Amino acid sequence: MRRNLNDLLAFVTVAREGSFTRAAALLGVTQSALSQTVRGLEERLRIRLLTRTTRSVAPTPAGERLMQAIGHRFDEIEAELDALSELRDKPAGTVRITCGDFVLYSVLLPKLAPLLREYPDVSLEFDVNYGLRDIVADRFDAGVRFGSIVDKDMIAIPIGPPLCLAVVASPAYFATHAAPKTPQALTAHNCINQRMPTSGGLYVWDFARRGRKLNVRVDGQLVFNTTQPQVDAALTGLGIALLPEDEVMPHVEAGRLVRVLQDWCPPFAGYHLYYPSRRQPSPAFARVVEALRY
Repeated sequence: MRRNLNDLLAFVTVAREGSFTRAAALLGVTQSALSQTVRGLEERLRIRLLTRTTRSVAPTPAGERLMQAIGHRFDEIEAELDALSELRDKPAGTVRITCGDFVLYSVLLPKLAPLLREYPDVSLEFDVNYGLRDIVADRFDAGVRFGSIVDKDMIAIPIGPPLCLAVVASPAYFATHAAPKTPQALTAHNCINQRMPTSGGLYVWDFARRGRKLNVRVDGQLVFNTTQPQVDAALTGLGIALLPEDEVMPHVEAGRLVRVLQDWCPPFAGYHLYYPSRRQPSPAFARVVEALRY
């Protein structure tokens, strides 16, 4: 039996937005018409798909199962329709990327600026976020993270060289505190901690040398959830920080920070652009990938 897909699209949009008002605005219909469409779908299927309250809308277990089964299909259809723009002279459309702030300023914007000038119909939307976003559920085209933390079912493209972590503090700090000779010695120092956005725990400093791995739980007076305040705190002399070397090397080279324990900080996979393997890339997204590829 041939089915009308409009009611399924209506359901998916409401479930994703968690609101009939926002979904109606996206679909260009009235809220009452949208509510009637979803209610008709529930009646035909003889099962409730959405739980409605005065404040929110959420999928029922049956609705969640239907979302898992068909939600990504609409994304694939949308991507295929976007791919038809290959028949045009120039790529067009919006590419949405989630990333951290430092890689945005140091890698993404410098590499993508020429693309924006060449293709004025291409738009970029950046979501600055340190959490591990579900780019499929949140409808991002891609994300940027270190290669070591990208899920195996994603396509990962390197957009920069391998990196190392760097243990740094200001000359003023080391003037009153003996520089640590081993990672274990960090437990006696005032270290600048980072709260992990996904787990909520404090980052455990990890080191390796000649095949030996070592994890150290440090302590200190400061905890941040992003890296730039850690750099600033280290420059002020408030403690020792462990950060990607590309974020601190200008300060090290200028003498504003002193690097220690370098032999305990081996290289690791640097920044990667990652995206779902099943996605049919639009022409605009394909240009973004090529512009960023290292």
